[in-house]
Amino acid sequence: MDDRIFTLDEARALLPAVMEEAAVVIAARADLAEIDFARRTGGGSELGGLPELKGLQARIEEILSGWNERGIEVKGIAPVLVDFPSVLDGFSVRLCWIEGERELGWYHRTELGFAGRRPL
Repeated sequence: MDDRIFTLDEARALLPAVMEEAAVVIAARADLAEIDFARRTGGGSELGGLPELKGLQARIEEILSGWNERGIEVKGIAPVLVDFPSVLDGFSVRLCWIEGERELGWYHRTELGFAGRRPL
């Protein structure tokens, strides 16, 4: 991960691609849960077994690594939560997007975390 600082416009320009990739993570996360449950309970899943589980894990890791390489901070995958490091009014902030939001409309001061979210 680099120490990139995003402008609001830069982060918003990246968001559509992040949202598309997040949809892949969300689907893979659900499939992983189903395959894992089937494996733990001795049942089977139409989604496959261990090879498919490992493939889904690898796909999720590939997406998360790509975000990190672009300077996007991954805070969670259930739900998907990412931060774009930025500066607002002279303060270090994180432009914050969480699964289900349609736009990048929130930020929080870096030291406050998600609990300090405020609308942009």
